[in-house]
Amino acid sequence: MNYRHQFHAGNFADVMKHALLVRLVRALQKKEKGFLLLDTHAGRGRYDLAAAAVGDALARRPEWPDGIGRLWRAPVESPGLREYVELVRAFDRDQGNLAAEPRFYPGSPWLARRLARPVDRLALCERHPAECAALAAEFRAAARVGVHELDGYTAVRAMLPPPERRALVLIDPPYEAGDEFAAVVAAVRSGLERMRAAVLAIWYPLTERARADEFFHALAGRPLPPTLVAELAVAGEAAGMKMRGCGVVVLNPPWQFDLEAGEILAALAPLLAQAPGGGGEVRWLVPE
Repeated sequence: MNYRHQFHAGNFADVMKHALLVRLVRALQKKEKGFLLLDTHAGRGRYDLAAAAVGDALARRPEWPDGIGRLWRAPVESPGLREYVELVRAFDRDQGNLAAEPRFYPGSPWLARRLARPVDRLALCERHPAECAALAAEFRAAARVGVHELDGYTAVRAMLPPPERRALVLIDPPYEAGDEFAAVVAAVRSGLERMRAAVLAIWYPLTERARADEFFHALAGRPLPPTLVAELAVAGEAAGMKMRGCGVVVLNPPWQFDLEAGEILAALAPLLAQAPGGGGEVRWLVPE
């Protein structure tokens, strides 16, 4: 696996995924009892956006200006989206950036760590040795944070159910492998067998509509708990973009998460649009 998220950090997909992750964490924190947040593909935790324009050999066009860069300059009306932006701004400042543009972007591990209460626990999995080493360095002194050089799909079987008896699982693979969707489906089924009430959030790219539909069909091959789909397209299919959008499937979504997700997508769609034909949508795959 050669994927490095460094070059994509802060793009429109990160914005959508992380804004929804913040709302999921906040929803679970409405109860006093702690929970496990299992991040199956955690990456390195923190990203220097100045490095996003430097490829392995050639210069690259950074993706963050069309993602977090747009929210940096625009007023954010959605309360749920605003908390995400404030978290990113605070992280950027704490890393020492005093410039007008963002420089340091927190991945899902740091966003979760900043939101976590003393009763909450993080398990961060990353199978790529170099990325995992960077992740471990980020959280070496952090309490109730475990970093594991481990295949995240294995972690779903190994770590559920947790002692807390409550769990939020973020499954966010790079989709480099041809069988990645099948691996996700297998992990979801395994997770539900281990812990039927776990909240499972799966990010996926919108490249071809048929692939996403096949993914949903495979998910529904066995009985599912309440399951919703949140999708954001920054362009229509006619735009010819390699990835024109992304989505998050949430199994066992917290109460009223569908409303919060809809508000966030309605705010993001015009801010992140790159071509006509995009938009945001929340729909139930399996109704409550």
